[in-house]
Amino acid sequence: MYGVIMAGGGGTRFWPLSRANTPKQFLNITGEDTMINDTIKRIKSIVPTDKIIIVTNKIQKKMLSKVIQEDIPEANVLAEPVGRNTAACIGYAAMVIKKRCGDAVMGVFPSDHYIKDADEFQRVLNAAYSIAENTEKLVTIGINPTFPSTGYGYIKYDRERSIPAEGKIAYEVVDFVEKPNLAKAKEYLKNGNYLWNSGMFAWKASVILENFERFLPKLYRGLLELEPFIDTPKEKTVVEEIYPALQSISIDYGVMERSDKVVVIPGDFGWSDVGSWDSLGEVFPLDENGNITRGDFIAIDTRNSIIYSNSRLVAAVGLENMIVVETNDALLVCPKEKAQDVKKVVEQLKEMGRNELL
Repeated sequence: MYGVIMAGGGGTRFWPLSRANTPKQFLNITGEDTMINDTIKRIKSIVPTDKIIIVTNKIQKKMLSKVIQEDIPEANVLAEPVGRNTAACIGYAAMVIKKRCGDAVMGVFPSDHYIKDADEFQRVLNAAYSIAENTEKLVTIGINPTFPSTGYGYIKYDRERSIPAEGKIAYEVVDFVEKPNLAKAKEYLKNGNYLWNSGMFAWKASVILENFERFLPKLYRGLLELEPFIDTPKEKTVVEEIYPALQSISIDYGVMERSDKVVVIPGDFGWSDVGSWDSLGEVFPLDENGNITRGDFIAIDTRNSIIYSNSRLVAAVGLENMIVVETNDALLVCPKEKAQDVKKVVEQLKEMGRNELL
């Protein structure tokens, strides 16, 4: 069994704390360890560290080597020369696994998620690996929704079509649903047949590559060109040549939404993708005024806000439902309801050529 950790993202919705060279997955946001180290620790009781593959990008590879505390072999760190979304990332790792051992079950995990109950997560993961090993299914892990979130995609499943495994039950997936408006999210929560899409998967390397060949043939052909050079001195050069031409598409759009072989295991282990500043309420307890505060701060008549100070004192007076984040070279102030738009700041900084703030 292998574990593939996707660690090449930019974490732009966590600007100004998350930057290109030190994105969210390399930061200690939850107060325990860096997010990628937490991810490794959660899966290493099931997958030995020599079978953990990390896919990052060449800009972040050096930082990755400084951050990781676990003994991940150098050959298991794959560096993408350019970002090509999650399908190419997963396909590259699947080709490496195929080249090294013919076939294996591979779990796929984002590097920057928060999970409170690691023991329950591992029980769900064991079930996912078992189904992937014994069937030709594409297994995804869904999260039992706890509130009508408009920030997550949803998975609709069929309770009448199920597969038991390791004390858990997987269900046939009916549909993948994009992030809904609040009315739809409330409807999904009430319906009971919808789960949050966690972006975590398990399948045989051969099975996902067969699905690539079927649904993403152009991308598959590009990966085939790469395969002969994996684990050879020419791998880096060939990756640099081939990767920019690969199709940029997510695994959800490219495969999961098209395949009729997808099953989902519901999970309830205190999960959050910690995707933006307003999601910290799912990780940290609130104070008596509903605030989340970190660092040096003073809050007067301030409610339901997030105040994060990295170096200087932040004094907030009369704020409500706001986000204030201070670093040594930038200050972010925005309403919580606009937290998803923080990535637009990064886009504008790029257009302005303000690379020192990226």
